[in-house]
Amino acid sequence: MKIGKSFGRKALVLLCGAALAMPLAASGAAPAVPAVDEALMRETIRTLSSDEFEGRGPGTAAEPKTLEAIIARFKAAGLQPGNKGQWLQDVPTATIKAINKSPLTVTGGAQVLTFQPSSDFVAGSYRITPQTQVKDSELVFVGYGINAPELGWNDYAGIDMKGKTAVILVNDPDYAMEGENGLFRGRRMTYYGRWTYKFEEAARQGATGALIIHDTFPAAYGWQVVESSWSGAQHFVQTANDGADQTVANGWIQKPVAEAILKAAGKDLAALTAAAQQKGFMPVPLGLKANLSFDNTIEKANSHNVVGLLPGKTRPAEYVLYSAHWDHLGRCKPDATGDDICNGAVDNATGVAALAALAKMNAAAGRAARSQVFLAVTLEESGLLGSEYYAQNPVFPLAKTVGGVNMDALAVGGPAKDITVTGGDKSELTAILRKVEGEMGLRESPEEHPERGHYYRSDHFSLAKRGVPMFDVGRGVDLVNGGTAAGQAASDDYVNVRYHQPSDDYQESWDISGMVQDVKLFYRLGRELADSNVWPNWHPNDEFRAVRDKSLAAAKGK
Repeated sequence: MKIGKSFGRKALVLLCGAALAMPLAASGAAPAVPAVDEALMRETIRTLSSDEFEGRGPGTAAEPKTLEAIIARFKAAGLQPGNKGQWLQDVPTATIKAINKSPLTVTGGAQVLTFQPSSDFVAGSYRITPQTQVKDSELVFVGYGINAPELGWNDYAGIDMKGKTAVILVNDPDYAMEGENGLFRGRRMTYYGRWTYKFEEAARQGATGALIIHDTFPAAYGWQVVESSWSGAQHFVQTANDGADQTVANGWIQKPVAEAILKAAGKDLAALTAAAQQKGFMPVPLGLKANLSFDNTIEKANSHNVVGLLPGKTRPAEYVLYSAHWDHLGRCKPDATGDDICNGAVDNATGVAALAALAKMNAAAGRAARSQVFLAVTLEESGLLGSEYYAQNPVFPLAKTVGGVNMDALAVGGPAKDITVTGGDKSELTAILRKVEGEMGLRESPEEHPERGHYYRSDHFSLAKRGVPMFDVGRGVDLVNGGTAAGQAASDDYVNVRYHQPSDDYQESWDISGMVQDVKLFYRLGRELADSNVWPNWHPNDEFRAVRDKSLAAAKGK
């Protein structure tokens, strides 16, 4: 679980996509929902978060017993092994740590500029190589580093970036707006504003390097977060070319560093930022060259996703996905009592428990029209790597994946009156949500901090960026008993006392009635997709619409 948003609002993710949207058929009474096996949920949480499982660290001695426990529950529910007759999907990973870091030097101005690693800049490589060197790479200011054809926006227009290093602003061009009426949805961050996108686009443009200018307000976090995040090991999914299609190096520079570099080029950061916020901005070569180097330590490992399947009755080649990550932190920093096991009861034994309960419920209801896939992914805590590997190597074609439900950290406590939608209304799938929430007597509450881009920080995102339309919605904090005061108090207690701590352990005294409400909602949304003919797509100007349309067209042409 990524702690970017309030606990209790990260529970549900729908992943949905297809060729043409079709209206939902009119319905009468809400369909019956099979009973939620609360005993099964408690037993699953209790087992997976016990000290015997040592915090479910991937690649540790706890992984085999965790996988066995999940498979046993899938079998008991009546699932079939989903990966070509196997329960497991291998997830090969690489861990890279930059060492022996040089300063960043910039030449071509009146004097050589020298900036120190950590305090002035951070850099790393996505390439699996023992040494990284950027030598005499021309610096180009590319505004926000966005190429969005559907919006008529290209910050790389007219320039060949081969051999060059992009200098990039963080967030979107209209992030300072109060509302969401801007071309890039104003204050609500789009994926174009995320640092991950900026590095990916620089690589697509053929750049040697990419440096994002850190600014606390549009980044939504201080330099200390960047420094700490990039100072240790970085985790990646192994690829056939060992990341050769990525930039040689990418990183961040402090805002004063950027100002000094631009001043040496005879430019002003504030003036260039204002220009970059206007449509038609063109990249600005700076007449300066960047140099940096570092060595890399590399470790390769293998973990596993678990894949279960309930075949569809009439359209088995169309798929609805239920998913949850099984991993946690393993052994961690000891607390005051000396306990060094981060048990991960809420994060995310609760999600796996929901997965097991949903498998049993769907089997009890009888096969749906479409096939239902139950996916327990690994390495979420290391950067969504299990879901990323599945999205790169899908067992079931993404163009045939209608949608799904992802469960991450279900809140302890009672049911709520509300839900919140992270990312806002991004796809035609909203119609299904509105139908189900109305039938369940739930209302929507506004998302907190839409400018922080929380939609792009959970496992569902691995599929979204490959075009599978998704939205994220979960139980709110306005509890049936106690209202928002009680809900916020529970959220604060988890975030401040238990999140990623040894104290995130199971208690028999837990009230899981709210989790039961979550599971009923998950069931309704997933079953609606599995029994319907709908193929919702992203809205026309959404950042993921084009890639989805392309994948569907390719699938149709086969």
